[in-house]
Amino acid sequence: MRPAALLAVLAFAASVPVQEPITVSAAISLSDAFEELAKVYAQEGGGPVRFNFAGSNVLARQIVNGAPVDLFVSADEAQMAAVEKAGSVRPGAAVPIVSNQLVVAALSDRVEAIRAGFASASPDIRRLAIGDPAAVPAGVYAAAYLKSRGLGAAYESRIVPTANVRAALAAVENGGTDAAIVYATDVRQSTRARAAILIPVDQAPPIVYPAAVVEATKHRQAAERFLAFLQSPAARDVLARHGFLPAGDAKPR
Repeated sequence: MRPAALLAVLAFAASVPVQEPITVSAAISLSDAFEELAKVYAQEGGGPVRFNFAGSNVLARQIVNGAPVDLFVSADEAQMAAVEKAGSVRPGAAVPIVSNQLVVAALSDRVEAIRAGFASASPDIRRLAIGDPAAVPAGVYAAAYLKSRGLGAAYESRIVPTANVRAALAAVENGGTDAAIVYATDVRQSTRARAAILIPVDQAPPIVYPAAVVEATKHRQAAERFLAFLQSPAARDVLARHGFLPAGDAKPR
């Protein structure tokens, strides 16, 4: 390339504004799928995306306290409602993205024993990890499931509450608990734990992941584009490969 032509190319490149990444605060159970989604989004001409993954209750608190977030994707509607109540999200703006399913997880060599003894609250299941049922969506779902099956009282003293669903899974993986109630998508990522029991969706509360643009965003158009992408066939394909269910599968009880 001739020097003059090269200078012209460089001048044009310098004139194109660098697109700032949007910040998406998303439930930690979405981390693997969303990292892949960001790559697909970039390949389709979307802008840069950076993620802040944590328990939805932690993310909601950060947003209410003014954290610079453009898009919030919660693992339940309660945390989205808390953000909406605080004025950080427009009323009615949240849209459901995906659903999920609960499993009782255990180490591979304990799967049969946990499967056989869970419904009777076998004394061999001494410790059961779930997300903190006072705040963490996966824990709220898990506690509601146990109560609906008449197992709430039997397991109450054995519950090990954790900061988020991935921490509950880690408690099983490192041998700290005998079992955990986590999302089916989390177990798919584990090399040590397996699903001992796949809990039917009609035996647990509807699991909905709503998403909404945060009111204080400085990148509204970019955030709205990524939100639209999350509802696209390409995004649904990625989410399905990671084990997520369509949002319509979260059936009211």
